[in-house]
Amino acid sequence: MRIVFTDLDGSLLDHDDYSYAPAAPTLGRLAGLGVPVIPVTSKTRAEIEALRTELANNHPFIVENGAAVFIPEGYFPRQPAATTVRDGYWVHATSEPRAHWLQLLADLGGDFAGDFTGFAAAGPGWIAAVTGLSPAAAALANNREYSEPVQWHGSEQRKGEFIARLRIAGANPLQGGRFLSVAGDCDKGRALAWLREIYGSHAGGAAVVDLAAGDSGNDVAMLEAAATALVIRSPAHPFPTLGRDTGVYLTDRCGPAGWAEGVEAWLRRTDTAR
Repeated sequence: MRIVFTDLDGSLLDHDDYSYAPAAPTLGRLAGLGVPVIPVTSKTRAEIEALRTELANNHPFIVENGAAVFIPEGYFPRQPAATTVRDGYWVHATSEPRAHWLQLLADLGGDFAGDFTGFAAAGPGWIAAVTGLSPAAAALANNREYSEPVQWHGSEQRKGEFIARLRIAGANPLQGGRFLSVAGDCDKGRALAWLREIYGSHAGGAAVVDLAAGDSGNDVAMLEAAATALVIRSPAHPFPTLGRDTGVYLTDRCGPAGWAEGVEAWLRRTDTAR
């Protein structure tokens, strides 16, 4: 079976206006082929639920840079191990709750005063201003469960010191296109691998052929973990550096147009291999 794991902002969604319109025909083709499209994102559950409704996507999803996997109850014939039941989902969480990271950032705030702004302290109005999200969408972005995004204002040297302090305290900070995400020892790659194994255990012996699509540094772990890495060109930053040189597709186009370009190429190749 084939699976598409995808980052959202800058990948399936446009970096500036968050539209997926250029990818809509490919999304329809994937649905017709029965290929699950799994969001793997820094976004919150609330944000993904709104998008899944818009896309009529009923598949699992991975939130907050791999901090938790949400599987709709009954999606698989039996509940996967290492999950709990919450709000209609089987949830596999691998990070401490947001309150833990807010306390850590408060503890560091004195040493890095003025160097960063976090979502919780700044609020939805600030989030809307720096992201271009609507006020309602910004409120969903602030409804975090396992992590805290911060925007860095200080020097690169200070940022390195900040990240080192976070790691000593047990965090695994990940730089995305706009924000540094502060969460536990988790990443998109490990979450992808865990969910892919669950799919494989229910595939009736069929091989799982997966694609991971992303555009920035916080996507590297999942781009390394999947059989094929679709690296999407960004108008805002260079391609992320991968440790692999096979099974990699670099797009010519940006955002959802690049996403469609790469996914269509992957579909043609995997159709030929079937």
